[in-house]
Amino acid sequence: MSCEVSIDVAGVGKVFPIYEKPHHRLLQMLSPRSHRRRWFREFRALDDISFQVRRGETVGIIGRNGSGKSTLLQIICGTLTATTGTVTTRGRIAALLELGAGFNLEFTGRENVYLNGTLLGLTREEVHARFDDIAAFADIGDFIDQPVKSYSSGMFIRLAFAVAIHVEPDILIVDEALSVGDEAFQRKCFARIERLRDAGATIVFVSHSASTVLELCNHAILLDRGDLLATGKPKDVVALYQKMLYAPADKVAALRAACLAGTAGSLPSAADEPGNLLSSANVGHAVMATAETEDSAHFDPGLVSQSLLRYESCGAHIEDPHIQTLAGRRVNVLRPGEEYVYAYSVVFDRTVAGVRFGMLIKTVSGVELGGATSSSVQEPIALVETAERMEVRFRFRAMLAPGVYFMNAGVTGRVGEEESFLDRLVDVFVFRIPPAAGRITTGFVDFHVVPEIQASPQSIRAPR
Repeated sequence: MSCEVSIDVAGVGKVFPIYEKPHHRLLQMLSPRSHRRRWFREFRALDDISFQVRRGETVGIIGRNGSGKSTLLQIICGTLTATTGTVTTRGRIAALLELGAGFNLEFTGRENVYLNGTLLGLTREEVHARFDDIAAFADIGDFIDQPVKSYSSGMFIRLAFAVAIHVEPDILIVDEALSVGDEAFQRKCFARIERLRDAGATIVFVSHSASTVLELCNHAILLDRGDLLATGKPKDVVALYQKMLYAPADKVAALRAACLAGTAGSLPSAADEPGNLLSSANVGHAVMATAETEDSAHFDPGLVSQSLLRYESCGAHIEDPHIQTLAGRRVNVLRPGEEYVYAYSVVFDRTVAGVRFGMLIKTVSGVELGGATSSSVQEPIALVETAERMEVRFRFRAMLAPGVYFMNAGVTGRVGEEESFLDRLVDVFVFRIPPAAGRITTGFVDFHVVPEIQASPQSIRAPR
């Protein structure tokens, strides 16, 4: 990994004027500079942000909405000017910021390829030589010769990304733009980003996907309300981000205060660790995120679902969904590979036939990873009487990658001739799998794959 600094952000702050009424902007412009009255209030989007990125490294910037992530990227790209501080970049920058930035809506896709390629530093001859590859990657067919104002958002981002990556940038900046495309195109984009990274390009991107940051990045930055709270290894910064995301408001304030005061714990400086991305110089108020080193499952009171959806009850009520250890201790931070019990109670308001119970585990993005029902469709509980309470338990093994997951709970029964939900809770319970040292598995599910590698006896060796 190169020691050459590719991006140097030093003391950057950004303040935006907020005008209560449109005409206040004009009054501010007309006021004499010597005794100018302020017709606006200041909104501080960034405050004293400092870090360095070396050539060939990959940074993921995470944080809640409104934390200043996009503003920071725009300042690095030069599309916004910092109010205070400086940004120094070395090399050609290609950026995917706002959808359609740098495109003329009246031009065709072909014309915009030449326009955008020129803006990104290519000559017309270079764009011409790469045009076929750009068009093939975008894969929008005959629309390449139609005005881009007629494009769907997916077609727009396909073309914009295709141009950006074929510029072969020294620095690639991506601001959540890839969330617009379909899954197949997203995978193609990430594969290309990986190739750029392996070829030595510096990559900085904003993402709300913890798994993407963990997979692609050497390092991560946590922003919150304009402050740089933490820098460090992705698994540590993501863990802190998730704690803040699900913590009550008073706990978030305490976490912020600890980070800004430098008392949230520390790790060795980034400059001292091989493979780390940010140098230890000029890190401002940031602290290194503390790794989760819990040796046993435990309960984090701040880990609460904020997306609970309850179906209308139709004769039954689900109560108290939770996860517990086999010994009965309630937990929501689970050790990977261990067995647990997902349990809840169901109280019936009326007599119901053909009763079944269910559970489901999902990712943050809603991908259904798996679950189970208490019985097959052919073998339900024949009859449950009014006022009866049923205790439901699903034993499972946490064969999951580090991350946050959500659980559903449901009970069905026969209503007329059809099986219908009597009660259902979506995203009723949330749990976390902390990062594990030495993990070699990939994807969401750990299949306990055991790799075996050995040299073949038939290997042909070149003579010395």
